[in-house]
Amino acid sequence: MSEKTKKGDFAEIKYTGYANGDIFDSNFEDELKKINPKAKPVKTVVVIGEQMIVEGLDKALKDKEVGKDYEVSFSAKDGFGERRRDFVKTIPLKAFTEHKMNPQAGMVLNLDNHLVKILAVSGARVTADFNNPLAGKELTYKFKIVKIVDDAKEKAESLFSYFFRFVPEFEIKEKIVVKGQKSMSILIDAFSKKFKELLGKEMEFEEVEEKKEDLKPEKGKENAS
Repeated sequence: MSEKTKKGDFAEIKYTGYANGDIFDSNFEDELKKINPKAKPVKTVVVIGEQMIVEGLDKALKDKEVGKDYEVSFSAKDGFGERRRDFVKTIPLKAFTEHKMNPQAGMVLNLDNHLVKILAVSGARVTADFNNPLAGKELTYKFKIVKIVDDAKEKAESLFSYFFRFVPEFEIKEKIVVKGQKSMSILIDAFSKKFKELLGKEMEFEEVEEKKEDLKPEKGKENAS
């Protein structure tokens, strides 16, 4: 019998998401190019049960065979939520123009890592929809578990990518030793407990001084007096 997944497993997944029959996300190269021909697929490793992906898909990953193709559909409740009227807001036009933005009806802007759709511009007021574009929609995902990840380094990289949004320099000993500039210690403090919970190892921070290029005299001016 093929290996099956369980809560807490680190799983590498391949998936394509559909809303109203149209693809909105994928890490299969052929499917991704239908959305954006220039986009490159990203390797996706998640911890099952930690909601590192949309809840309906996260639930579907449990008790699945590695390498088998699956399909799941679920309501907005387990997707990107229902549409909310209080997420449609009226904002002074000045708030946009101060940041050199010229909002027009139909535009979709990225504000503080949220996609915001401009519904109308009337005089000095802008009506903006802060609902996720997929809010209120039933979703379907086709997916498969590529493998259950056992390598500690690969596990740590997946957590860094998710929580830090980048992978710092690190090595795994008795603890996960993360190296970087002093400002990174804030991230270490914030997520150390979660890393311990998921990986069973404490994180330790090792400060590294910022590298500075050696100052060299301009050519021809070495002996200038």
